[in-house]
Amino acid sequence: MATEGENAFQLLSSTRFDPYLTSLHWNDDEDGPCSFFLLPLHFQRLASGAETHSWTHAKSLLDYRALKLACINAVSEQDYCSSSAPAVYRIRIAVSVQGRIAVTATSLPASFASDPTLLPIPDSLAMHESHHDPVLRIYIDKEVTAPTIFTRTKTTFRNMYDSAKTRNESQWRSGPEGVAWDILLYNQGNQIMEATIFNVAFLRSSKWITPCSSTGCLPGVLRRWLLDNGRIIEDTKGQLSKDTLKNGEWVLLFNGVQGVRLGKIYI
Repeated sequence: MATEGENAFQLLSSTRFDPYLTSLHWNDDEDGPCSFFLLPLHFQRLASGAETHSWTHAKSLLDYRALKLACINAVSEQDYCSSSAPAVYRIRIAVSVQGRIAVTATSLPASFASDPTLLPIPDSLAMHESHHDPVLRIYIDKEVTAPTIFTRTKTTFRNMYDSAKTRNESQWRSGPEGVAWDILLYNQGNQIMEATIFNVAFLRSSKWITPCSSTGCLPGVLRRWLLDNGRIIEDTKGQLSKDTLKNGEWVLLFNGVQGVRLGKIYI
Protein backbone atom coordinates (compact mmCIF):
# COMPACT_ATOMS: atom_id res chain seq x y z
CA MET A 1 0.00 0.00 0.00
CA ALA A 2 1.34 3.44 -0.93
CA THR A 3 2.12 5.81 1.91
CA GLU A 4 0.88 9.39 2.11
CA GLY A 5 4.34 10.61 1.06
CA GLU A 6 4.40 8.31 -1.95
CA ASN A 7 1.01 9.63 -3.09
CA ALA A 8 2.01 13.28 -2.73
CA PHE A 9 5.44 13.25 -4.35
CA GLN A 10 6.81 15.48 -7.12
CA LEU A 11 9.50 14.78 -9.66
CA LEU A 12 12.75 16.45 -8.68
CA SER A 13 16.01 17.53 -10.27
CA SER A 14 18.79 19.69 -8.81
CA THR A 15 21.27 21.59 -10.92
CA ARG A 16 23.64 24.50 -10.45
CA PHE A 17 23.78 28.05 -11.75
CA ASP A 18 27.44 29.01 -12.11
CA PRO A 19 28.79 31.56 -14.63
CA TYR A 20 32.03 29.55 -14.78
CA LEU A 21 30.13 26.90 -16.75
CA THR A 22 29.81 29.22 -19.75
CA SER A 23 33.53 28.70 -20.38
CA LEU A 24 33.03 24.95 -20.87
CA HIS A 25 31.75 24.13 -24.36
CA TRP A 26 30.44 20.69 -23.37
CA ASN A 27 27.88 22.52 -21.19
CA ASP A 28 26.44 24.56 -24.08
CA ASP A 29 22.75 24.15 -24.84
CA GLU A 30 20.70 25.08 -27.90
CA ASP A 31 21.21 28.78 -27.11
CA GLY A 32 25.00 28.53 -26.78
CA PRO A 33 27.02 28.91 -23.54
CA CYS A 34 24.87 28.02 -20.53
CA SER A 35 25.29 28.85 -16.83
CA PHE A 36 23.10 25.92 -15.72
CA PHE A 37 24.94 22.63 -15.19
CA LEU A 38 23.80 20.10 -17.84
CA LEU A 39 20.29 21.58 -17.91
CA PRO A 40 19.18 19.72 -21.09
CA LEU A 41 19.93 16.40 -19.36
CA HIS A 42 17.96 17.48 -16.30
CA PHE A 43 15.03 18.25 -18.58
CA GLN A 44 15.33 14.84 -20.23
CA ARG A 45 15.42 13.12 -16.84
CA LEU A 46 12.27 14.93 -15.72
CA ALA A 47 10.53 13.83 -18.92
CA SER A 48 11.73 10.26 -18.41
CA GLY A 49 10.55 10.33 -14.80
CA ALA A 50 7.12 11.54 -15.87
CA GLU A 51 6.91 8.65 -18.32
CA THR A 52 8.07 6.10 -15.72
CA HIS A 53 5.37 7.26 -13.29
CA SER A 54 2.76 7.35 -16.09
CA TRP A 55 2.31 11.11 -15.74
CA THR A 56 1.20 11.51 -19.34
CA HIS A 57 -0.32 14.97 -18.87
CA ALA A 58 2.71 16.32 -17.01
CA LYS A 59 5.07 15.01 -19.67
CA SER A 60 3.02 16.63 -22.43
CA LEU A 61 3.40 20.01 -20.74
CA LEU A 62 7.16 19.84 -20.23
CA ASP A 63 9.06 22.27 -22.44
CA TYR A 64 12.80 22.97 -22.28
CA ARG A 65 12.57 26.69 -22.96
CA ALA A 66 9.87 27.13 -20.31
CA LEU A 67 12.00 25.20 -17.82
CA LYS A 68 15.08 27.28 -18.58
CA LEU A 69 13.10 30.50 -18.22
CA ALA A 70 11.78 29.35 -14.84
CA CYS A 71 15.37 28.69 -13.74
CA ILE A 72 16.50 32.12 -14.97
CA ASN A 73 13.62 33.78 -13.12
CA ALA A 74 14.52 31.96 -9.89
CA VAL A 75 18.08 33.26 -10.13
CA SER A 76 16.90 36.79 -10.98
CA GLU A 77 14.58 36.80 -7.98
CA GLN A 78 17.44 35.90 -5.65
CA ASP A 79 19.71 38.53 -7.20
CA TYR A 80 16.97 41.14 -6.74
CA CYS A 81 16.34 40.23 -3.09
CA SER A 82 20.00 40.19 -2.09
CA SER A 83 22.06 43.35 -1.67
CA SER A 84 25.25 41.32 -2.07
CA ALA A 85 24.00 38.64 -4.40
CA PRO A 86 26.28 35.62 -4.79
CA ALA A 87 26.90 34.51 -8.34
CA VAL A 88 26.36 30.79 -7.73
CA TYR A 89 23.14 28.95 -6.85
CA ARG A 90 21.79 25.49 -6.28
CA ILE A 91 18.70 25.19 -8.47
CA ARG A 92 15.91 22.89 -7.27
CA ILE A 93 13.35 21.94 -9.92
CA ALA A 94 10.11 20.22 -8.90
CA VAL A 95 7.37 19.04 -11.27
CA SER A 96 3.89 18.07 -10.06
CA VAL A 97 1.60 15.43 -11.50
CA GLN A 98 -0.39 18.32 -13.02
CA GLY A 99 2.75 19.45 -14.85
CA ARG A 100 3.38 22.56 -12.75
CA ILE A 101 7.05 23.53 -12.44
CA ALA A 102 8.44 25.11 -9.28
CA VAL A 103 12.04 26.33 -9.23
CA THR A 104 13.94 27.67 -6.24
CA ALA A 105 17.48 29.04 -6.05
CA THR A 106 19.68 28.76 -2.96
CA SER A 107 23.06 30.44 -2.75
CA LEU A 108 26.23 28.35 -2.83
CA PRO A 109 29.50 29.47 -1.24
CA ALA A 110 31.77 29.48 -4.27
CA SER A 111 32.01 29.01 -8.02
CA PHE A 112 33.64 25.99 -9.59
CA ALA A 113 37.41 26.52 -9.73
CA SER A 114 37.94 23.96 -12.50
CA ASP A 115 36.03 21.65 -14.82
CA PRO A 116 33.59 19.77 -12.52
CA THR A 117 33.64 16.67 -14.74
CA LEU A 118 37.38 16.01 -14.45
CA LEU A 119 38.27 12.71 -12.77
CA PRO A 120 41.36 12.25 -10.61
CA ILE A 121 44.09 10.19 -12.24
CA PRO A 122 44.32 6.89 -10.32
CA ASP A 123 48.08 7.22 -9.77
CA SER A 124 47.65 10.69 -8.25
CA LEU A 125 44.83 10.02 -5.79
CA ALA A 126 46.95 10.75 -2.73
CA MET A 127 47.92 14.10 -4.26
CA HIS A 128 44.28 14.81 -5.06
CA GLU A 129 43.39 14.30 -1.41
CA SER A 130 45.77 16.99 -0.20
CA HIS A 131 45.40 19.55 -3.00
CA HIS A 132 41.72 19.53 -3.94
CA ASP A 133 38.29 19.62 -2.32
CA PRO A 134 38.07 17.92 1.08
CA VAL A 135 37.57 14.18 0.77
CA LEU A 136 34.18 12.93 1.99
CA ARG A 137 33.86 10.13 4.53
CA ILE A 138 31.62 7.39 3.10
CA TYR A 139 30.01 4.94 5.53
CA ILE A 140 28.41 1.66 4.47
CA ASP A 141 24.75 1.35 5.40
CA LYS A 142 23.86 -1.05 8.20
CA GLU A 143 20.80 -2.35 6.34
CA VAL A 144 19.62 -3.19 2.84
CA THR A 145 17.78 -0.63 0.72
CA ALA A 146 15.21 -2.31 -1.52
CA PRO A 147 15.13 -0.93 -5.08
CA THR A 148 11.82 0.68 -6.02
CA ILE A 149 10.50 3.15 -8.54
CA PHE A 150 11.55 5.81 -6.03
CA THR A 151 15.22 4.79 -6.13
CA ARG A 152 15.17 4.63 -9.93
CA THR A 153 13.60 8.09 -10.32
CA LYS A 154 14.43 11.28 -8.46
CA THR A 155 11.44 12.58 -6.52
CA THR A 156 10.59 14.47 -3.35
CA PHE A 157 9.83 11.10 -1.69
CA ARG A 158 13.18 10.42 -0.04
CA ASN A 159 12.24 8.31 2.99
CA MET A 160 14.72 5.56 2.10
CA TYR A 161 17.61 8.03 2.03
CA ASP A 162 16.53 9.78 5.23
CA SER A 163 16.19 6.41 6.97
CA ALA A 164 19.71 5.42 5.91
CA LYS A 165 21.12 8.60 7.42
CA THR A 166 19.16 8.12 10.64
CA ARG A 167 20.11 4.50 11.28
CA ASN A 168 23.78 5.26 10.62
CA GLU A 169 23.90 8.32 12.84
CA SER A 170 26.38 6.74 15.24
CA GLN A 171 28.82 6.30 12.35
CA TRP A 172 28.78 9.79 10.88
CA ARG A 173 28.64 11.49 14.26
CA SER A 174 31.85 9.70 15.21
CA GLY A 175 33.75 11.40 12.38
CA PRO A 176 35.65 14.70 12.62
CA GLU A 177 33.47 17.76 13.01
CA GLY A 178 32.96 19.71 9.81
CA VAL A 179 33.98 16.86 7.48
CA ALA A 180 31.38 16.02 4.82
CA TRP A 181 30.00 12.48 4.72
CA ASP A 182 27.43 10.26 3.03
CA ILE A 183 25.98 6.77 3.36
CA LEU A 184 26.58 4.06 0.73
CA LEU A 185 23.49 2.00 -0.10
CA TYR A 186 23.25 -1.58 -1.35
CA ASN A 187 20.36 -3.85 -2.38
CA GLN A 188 19.22 -7.32 -1.27
CA GLY A 189 21.93 -8.93 -3.38
CA ASN A 190 24.59 -6.84 -1.61
CA GLN A 191 25.13 -4.96 -4.88
CA ILE A 192 26.29 -1.38 -4.39
CA MET A 193 23.66 1.11 -5.58
CA GLU A 194 24.63 4.70 -4.73
CA ALA A 195 25.07 7.13 -1.86
CA THR A 196 22.14 9.18 -0.58
CA ILE A 197 23.01 12.28 -2.65
CA PHE A 198 25.69 11.00 -5.03
CA ASN A 199 26.12 8.39 -7.70
CA VAL A 200 29.35 6.49 -7.15
CA ALA A 201 32.18 4.72 -8.97
CA PHE A 202 35.02 2.55 -7.70
CA LEU A 203 38.46 1.95 -9.10
CA ARG A 204 38.79 -1.52 -10.61
CA SER A 205 41.71 -2.47 -12.88
CA SER A 206 42.60 1.23 -13.29
CA LYS A 207 39.07 2.09 -14.47
CA TRP A 208 36.27 3.87 -12.65
CA ILE A 209 33.30 1.46 -12.50
CA THR A 210 29.80 2.62 -11.57
CA PRO A 211 26.94 0.35 -10.42
CA CYS A 212 24.72 -0.90 -13.21
CA SER A 213 21.24 0.61 -13.44
CA SER A 214 19.83 -2.87 -12.80
CA THR A 215 20.90 -2.51 -9.14
CA GLY A 216 18.07 -0.01 -8.67
CA CYS A 217 20.31 3.04 -8.44
CA LEU A 218 19.27 6.47 -9.61
CA PRO A 219 20.41 7.13 -13.20
CA GLY A 220 21.83 10.53 -12.31
CA VAL A 221 22.41 13.32 -14.81
CA LEU A 222 26.18 13.58 -14.32
CA ARG A 223 26.42 9.78 -14.21
CA ARG A 224 24.82 9.70 -17.65
CA TRP A 225 27.21 12.36 -18.97
CA LEU A 226 30.27 10.57 -17.60
CA LEU A 227 29.11 7.28 -19.14
CA ASP A 228 28.29 8.86 -22.51
CA ASN A 229 31.72 10.48 -22.61
CA GLY A 230 33.66 7.37 -21.62
CA ARG A 231 34.89 8.73 -18.28
CA ILE A 232 33.35 5.83 -16.34
CA ILE A 233 31.90 2.43 -17.31
CA GLU A 234 29.00 0.40 -15.96
CA ASP A 235 29.58 -2.65 -13.81
CA THR A 236 28.28 -5.38 -16.12
CA LYS A 237 30.23 -8.15 -14.34
CA GLY A 238 28.92 -7.70 -10.81
CA GLN A 239 32.24 -6.48 -9.42
CA LEU A 240 30.78 -3.89 -7.06
CA SER A 241 29.52 -5.75 -4.02
CA LYS A 242 29.31 -4.63 -0.41
CA ASP A 243 31.48 -7.61 0.50
CA THR A 244 34.38 -6.49 -1.72
CA LEU A 245 34.77 -3.00 -0.24
CA LYS A 246 37.84 -2.23 1.83
CA ASN A 247 38.44 0.31 4.55
CA GLY A 248 40.18 3.37 3.11
CA GLU A 249 39.19 2.55 -0.47
CA TRP A 250 38.68 5.49 -2.78
CA VAL A 251 35.21 6.20 -4.13
CA LEU A 252 34.29 8.65 -6.85
CA LEU A 253 31.18 10.72 -6.05
CA PHE A 254 29.21 12.82 -8.52
CA ASN A 255 25.94 14.71 -8.82
CA GLY A 256 24.39 17.55 -10.78
CA VAL A 257 25.18 20.25 -8.23
CA GLN A 258 28.64 19.46 -6.87
CA GLY A 259 30.16 17.80 -9.92
CA VAL A 260 32.80 15.13 -9.31
CA ARG A 261 34.08 14.69 -5.75
CA LEU A 262 36.31 12.17 -4.03
CA GLY A 263 35.52 10.07 -0.98
CA LYS A 264 36.98 7.29 1.13
CA ILE A 265 35.25 4.23 2.52
CA TYR A 266 35.12 3.97 6.32
CA ILE A 267 34.21 0.56 7.71
